[in-house]
Order: sequence, then structure tokens, then C-alpha cells
Amino acid sequence: MEYAESREYAQGDDARHIDWRLTARSGKPHTKLFQAERERLTLLVADTAPSLYFGTRTRFKSVQAARAGAVAAWIAVRDGDRIAALRGSTREAPVPPAAGPRGALRVLDALVRWYAKPPDDDAGLAVALDHARRLLRPGSRLVVLADPASVAAIPAQRWPALTAHNEVILLLLVDALERQPPQAALPFATGDGGKHARIELDLATAAQRQRWHGTFMAPVEAALQQLPARGVRVQLLAGDAPSDSWLSLLGGARAA
Repeated sequence: MEYAESREYAQGDDARHIDWRLTARSGKPHTKLFQAERERLTLLVADTAPSLYFGTRTRFKSVQAARAGAVAAWIAVRDGDRIAALRGSTREAPVPPAAGPRGALRVLDALVRWYAKPPDDDAGLAVALDHARRLLRPGSRLVVLADPASVAAIPAQRWPALTAHNEVILLLLVDALERQPPQAALPFATGDGGKHARIELDLATAAQRQRWHGTFMAPVEAALQQLPARGVRVQLLAGDAPSDSWLSLLGGARAA
């Protein structure tokens, strides 16, 4: 790869690329950048929790996640980025970084597979973010598509390690029923071991509505309150919202 320039060393840089001459002259560690490394990486992290495969208005949350991920992939092509994607799995390797339409189409193929039905080996968002941390390089863009309950299970203190040198966007996938259930008795079907049962929740009562809010909206409120202070750009993305309504969160395009 053709040498491009040197800059101060940042955590995560390859130690094999340290510029020893500049390090000796300046007294601060510097690393060499090569032409291929000047392309920014856009990395999509796809939460595949079972709770995403649900929806009551317009589309499932999983379908909205796939659509938003597709938008992010084509934005990466527009900006000249390499695009990669991964999910929480110990068996499936990430979609490797690639530039241009070819890279975007690989990511779109993965999103279609991942969000068509719940994968049987979902290991959780925490595993996905661990994979992401190892792949990211300073200056990358990270787009996380996640259910609020999955985000609630991630300690807020873990996010600064991702945001320190990267642009991090978190899209919280929500459904209209989760945000504002009707004040009425709602029937639900449950399945356990092949047996199905029917339960009814009286959401006209204050106690039930409070429990509902605590389950579905409290994680959303916590993320919106806590994560921006840790450098994460957070937005709700409802199933009936335009799939590109989050684009205002993006920073500038990569400089040529």
C-alpha cells in the first residue's frame, strides 16, 4: 500500500505501522497511514433480538432496521466509505469492509437474511459491540440498529470506548403499540413448549400502564438521557416513520 502520511498514534492502531523516525523526533508516538487506510469505515451493527420481529403499524421493527441499514449503506457509498456489517454471533463472521456498490450490496444481502427471521444463534448486542470495537479504527462511523431492551442491557460506561475516536449513531427501533398502547383490555397469544395460551392485559388501569411503560419506554428514555453525554447520537425510529428520518444525525462526509 502506498504511504500517505503520519499522525499521532491512537489506541487501536496497528503497532507495526509506527513511524519510528517521527516518534523519535517529536517525542510522541506516531503511526503511518497508507492510501487504502484513508477511506473511512462505516460499520453497521445489527441487533437481532427476538423482540425486533414484531410490529403493529406499517412494518415490523426488524424490517425498519433493515431499511435504515440499507440507507446507511448507500450513504457510505455516497461518501466514499468502505462499508461492513456484523451481528451478535459467535458463528457468523462479519461482512468484510468493501467500497462502492459491491460493498453495499453485500451488506444489504446480510441485512435481508438477518431480519427475515430471528437467527437461531443470536448472542446479543453486547457480543456484537465487542466485535465492533475490534474492527473499528479511529475516524470510523458506527451505526447501531437495536431494540431499546438490548441497549438497556449494555452498561452506559461501555459506550465511551466506541465514541472516543469514532462517530457513533444509535437507532432505537420502537413500535407504536409500545409507545402508546390503547386504554383498553388487549388480548395476547403466548407460546410455551408448543402450547399456546391467551392472556388479557387491562391497559385501562394505571398500574398496568405503568408496568407497560417501565418495560417498553423506560429503556428508551434512559438511552436518550444518558448516552448523548457519552458521545452517542441517539434517535427513535418507529416502524411507521420514514426509514431515512435519522439522517440529520450524520456528521459531514469524508474529506476527499
